[in-house]
Amino acid sequence: EVQLQASGGGLVQAGGSLRLSCAASGFIFADYGIGWFRQAPGKECEGISYISNVDGDTYYADSVKGRFTISSDNAKNTVYLSMNSLKPEDTAVYYCAAVRAQRLALVTVAQWYDYWGQGTQVTVSS
Repeated sequence: EVQLQASGGGLVQAGGSLRLSCAASGFIFADYGIGWFRQAPGKECEGISYISNVDGDTYYADSVKGRFTISSDNAKNTVYLSMNSLKPEDTAVYYCAAVRAQRLALVTVAQWYDYWGQGTQVTVSS
């Protein structure tokens, strides 16, 4: 059974940091790319970061570039999203997703992904 378990969300003040984790099981982790998406109330789902476990390619949306860092630990089948300098507009439910095909141009397209985890809430207070 494929599982993606996102965790690490919480309540933090503006300027603070959080590290999200996405623990994967049930598929060959090294053959997949992992993306992070977020959805705030009343807003569309936004693809914010991606890492390929195949070739190491990464992607960051402009909204998080320079503040968020994605990394992958193949030994633990886990991808991390380190979030620094958090802003109130980062408040959202964060989801991780896995995709077998590696196409960097499509990493922000939710429909491209094969598997999804449940979300973890991130709330940034001002």
